[in-house]
Amino acid sequence: MRSSSSTTVKSLPLKRRLYFLLKLVCFVISVLIFCEFLIYYVVIFQCQWPEVKGGAHVDKEETSTSVLKAMILADTHLLGEIKGHWLDKLRREWQMERSFQTALWLLQPDIVFILGDVFDEGKWSLPQAWADDVRRFRKMFKHPVSTELVVIVGNHDIGFHYEMTTYKVNRFEKVFNFTSGKLITRKGINFVVVNSIALEGDGCAVCRTSEAKLVALSHKLNCSQQKPNHSDKRCGDVEKLPASEPILLQHYPLYRKSDAECTGEDSAPPEEKNIPFKEKYDVLSQEASQKLMWWFHPRLILSGHTHSACEVLHAGKTPEISVPSFSWRNRNNPSFIMGSITPTDFSLQKCFLPYESRVFTIYCAAGALLVILILAHFQLLTPPFYFAQRLISKRKA
Repeated sequence: MRSSSSTTVKSLPLKRRLYFLLKLVCFVISVLIFCEFLIYYVVIFQCQWPEVKGGAHVDKEETSTSVLKAMILADTHLLGEIKGHWLDKLRREWQMERSFQTALWLLQPDIVFILGDVFDEGKWSLPQAWADDVRRFRKMFKHPVSTELVVIVGNHDIGFHYEMTTYKVNRFEKVFNFTSGKLITRKGINFVVVNSIALEGDGCAVCRTSEAKLVALSHKLNCSQQKPNHSDKRCGDVEKLPASEPILLQHYPLYRKSDAECTGEDSAPPEEKNIPFKEKYDVLSQEASQKLMWWFHPRLILSGHTHSACEVLHAGKTPEISVPSFSWRNRNNPSFIMGSITPTDFSLQKCFLPYESRVFTIYCAAGALLVILILAHFQLLTPPFYFAQRLISKRKA
């Protein structure tokens, strides 16, 4: 009897330790699940599609069928094999994948636009590295059949103009079905896709082809917007398109001197705002910008490249929205744009992703609490006075 009771007494501390260890494991797993999975739902759930002006006066059924829900993001910069550390890759790609998949599930957009610089090393990638980057992109940005994905080319995908080759352009076009001067029409809304790297104006082969397609598309759109009673011989045999003024989608912003006039929490840092932009590198040249405005008379321009947010009004009437980077590697507060668009109007709303600094703070707080729990369990948090008293009493003994 005595031996069995002593065995039970000895087993109690072991059971308590195992139970304490189990609680610690559950605590750590809960923190990981929240910071790496649930936080994306908590944050993105707060985003809602903006209402188009006048939408309240239209039947709900008619509004839902005529409004196009577009999600716009930019500069994902998937890391490559040259500069990308495996841990950095793992972390950033997991963040973007969870954000994108959560946004698709919660918001259910009709169409998603990625405004260039999909890859970080596309301009250098050899065939095997390119294939690996494309495979990872397709896994991260997989989408249901009901959602269309449109990818625009950026300078990190095919290189700046001096690095751009026909091979790199064709490689990108083959994977993403991208063509500069391509018209995408959905629900009567015209989107014009632009290869802004090819607007150098120096007559290179890719530039000539790109500009020729843009001019031809401009002619079609301008003819389609003319009134029926307006007679123009040049428009006689032209294919008629929806009369909606187009929306330009490109990587480089139109020309502006700097980001000095940009405001908002995700605009450029104060020390960078007054740095002058270099034409054909940071922004399009003045000449190329004027050409696009003359050719298309757009009602909205969406661009990326700067990694920071900015809203510019061109010619006093045409807004351009520079979309910030979607990657935490470039920003502490990435975001994307939610657009409710009709053939005659649009309304935009920004949706922020979880701040990385806040996630880091949660991990630090959880780590500190974990240490306190462990110290308390082993009775190492005794107040200094009693701790000293115990030491003295042990010495006397």
